[in-house]
Amino acid sequence: MKHSSAHEKSSQLHTVKTVLKRVGRYRPFILLSLLSAALSVAGSLYIPVLTGRAVDHVLGPGRVDFRGLVSVLIAIGITMLVSSLFQWIMNVSNNHITFNVVKDIRREAFEKIQALPLSYIDSNSHGDIVSRVIADADQFSDGLLMGFTQLFTSVLTILGTLLFMLTINPWITLAVVLVTPLSFFVASFIAKRTYRMFALQSKERGRLTSLINEMIGNEKTVQAFGHTDEALRDFDDINSSLEKISLKGLFYSSLTNPCTRFVNSIVYALVGVTGAAAAIRGMLSVGQLVSFLSYANQYTKPFNEISGVVTELQNAIACAARLLALIDEPSQSTDPDTPLSCGNDAGTKSVEFRDVCFSYNKNVPLIEHFNMSAKPGTRTAIVGPTGCGKTTLINLLMRFYDPDSGKILTDGIDTKEMKRDDLRSLFGMVLQETWLGNGTVRENIAMGKPDATDEEIINAAKLSHADSFIRRLENGYDTVLTGNGDTLSAGQKQLLCIARLMLALPPMLILDEATSSIDTRTEIKIQDAFAKMMQGRTSFIVAHRLSTIKNADSIIVMKDGHILEQGTHKELLSKNGFYSTLWNSQFN
Repeated sequence: MKHSSAHEKSSQLHTVKTVLKRVGRYRPFILLSLLSAALSVAGSLYIPVLTGRAVDHVLGPGRVDFRGLVSVLIAIGITMLVSSLFQWIMNVSNNHITFNVVKDIRREAFEKIQALPLSYIDSNSHGDIVSRVIADADQFSDGLLMGFTQLFTSVLTILGTLLFMLTINPWITLAVVLVTPLSFFVASFIAKRTYRMFALQSKERGRLTSLINEMIGNEKTVQAFGHTDEALRDFDDINSSLEKISLKGLFYSSLTNPCTRFVNSIVYALVGVTGAAAAIRGMLSVGQLVSFLSYANQYTKPFNEISGVVTELQNAIACAARLLALIDEPSQSTDPDTPLSCGNDAGTKSVEFRDVCFSYNKNVPLIEHFNMSAKPGTRTAIVGPTGCGKTTLINLLMRFYDPDSGKILTDGIDTKEMKRDDLRSLFGMVLQETWLGNGTVRENIAMGKPDATDEEIINAAKLSHADSFIRRLENGYDTVLTGNGDTLSAGQKQLLCIARLMLALPPMLILDEATSSIDTRTEIKIQDAFAKMMQGRTSFIVAHRLSTIKNADSIIVMKDGHILEQGTHKELLSKNGFYSTLWNSQFN
């Protein structure tokens, strides 16, 4: 328990230091905020002095110094206006600091997501990542803004009131100071418990976001398989857990106000009694007693605010810790300082896997001592049962993952010696899982070639047999697609991805079940277009339907991460091996 508490404190301290470093970028606004806060507080603290003087101008029944009273009231009005102006400047400065700091951290988080290795994205809940960047950033923003807005003024008010009270009566001020530690004790007691609750609350909120994100994205599957009751049960479990944690956090944080108010009431009563006694003995005037009571009230009020701020800051720090944990995740390995390049011309690329070993889980081997060579301009098909490592080879080829050992060479150059962007620009991909961005049909097709003309885009759509259905859409090529093109069928989305590839025409092609969602008649036409496109280009074809790859120059048959057989379609059939078994199972 002690170790956990020490780790918690260390984590909080690290988070606070990191946040302060980012806040320090806006030093001019911090100085402006502090100066404005000081002047605003000075003005508000000078008002009780003026109020005391106004009271002292009332000498008794029928004995009022109206000239002196009016001049004091005018001074009070001017002081209030000046104090309000500086408070407004302080708030504007604080807003600028807070929202820019959160904007910077959000941007860092999003940039980190782009730089993270795919292994992190694959092994962490997408909903939790979204929750960190959106919900946790918002909570952090709220806490930081409250901290800036109230913490400065509260601390300055406490110091200022002490100074003014000392000038009126040092002994009563001493009595007030002696009671003050009670407020710090109460605030510290509550803060330790609220941080733990708010950290758990942030974590549970991430789990809930993750579940909702997963259910909305797969609602058709959930309903089709009658998983609705289980989904509701999972939601209720997490929701109930979040409710309990939130209530505990709110319970502890809600103790702050009444507890500090109780301490404040003790201080106020102490000042009232000692001040009245001093006034009776002639040590204070009635006006000074009024000023002192006003200061006692102003002195204790900031402790209330600071306690509230501490509670909010605990929540903000807990959320910032999750956000910064994402930013601190190690990025994928950097590109070499002096990268090599093999050019971008079509039809000249060879690919070689040399003794490659790789596994997603280090305890479960997948690809071991894999060797393969694809000559320039050839079509290499990769077939095998599900889970044998076909798509993994594509991930390694594109450097979405790096091999644990061995080398992957393009034109004799180790892909690790190339910039990732340069390597990936050599490949065009159509995968079984389609992805369309928010934008028009035209923009989605032109993703791989943003400077393409309308004529080129339409020609690519015709080659992929997508032109006819695009023209039937409400606005044709200007139809806006949202939510990964959910208004389109799976086949239509795949046709758009094929059009995107046919427009870009890179030197090498990867087709991973590229026509899996397309009807047989259209598929035959697209296969003809693919055949023309692949001429002179090094191509890799992953397929379950063996009829689509029988014309490949080389067919690699995989099982359990190893090559079982390799050759042309006719050569493999004549061997009567594993490929022959696969072929016969599909066509006999």
